[in-house]
Amino acid sequence: MNWTLEVVVVPVSDIDRAKAFYEDGLGFKVDHDTRMGETRRIVQLTPPGSGCSVVIGTGLSRMAPGSMQGLQLVVRDVRAARDELLARGVQVGEIQVMGGPAPRPATPDEALNFVGFLTFQDPDGNGWAVQQIDARE
Repeated sequence: MNWTLEVVVVPVSDIDRAKAFYEDGLGFKVDHDTRMGETRRIVQLTPPGSGCSVVIGTGLSRMAPGSMQGLQLVVRDVRAARDELLARGVQVGEIQVMGGPAPRPATPDEALNFVGFLTFQDPDGNGWAVQQIDARE
């Protein structure tokens, strides 16, 4: 039996601001923006190539906006991903190598498969990491 993770609820304080960040800043596709009555709204967005979507909205969770930490995206080239995010206006950290005794800045020509990461936050402070996996053994 396959068990697939399809949706992650991300708590936000301003749906329109968050939708703009995920759509315009990160390039996520808006799957739907559904209003149910005057007080309930659900927006589902999916990262390019992902089978798992992010849902933001009202009345979805008891989590406080900004309390979701450790969300992780995977890309084939973390350097290109960083450049794209910066071009879209997203504030991202430097690429770090997660290996050895402590994280350290990546060198320009260093191989980053599995160990290269960058981090950023959405407007509410929900924390994201981007990991490079360009080849799996």
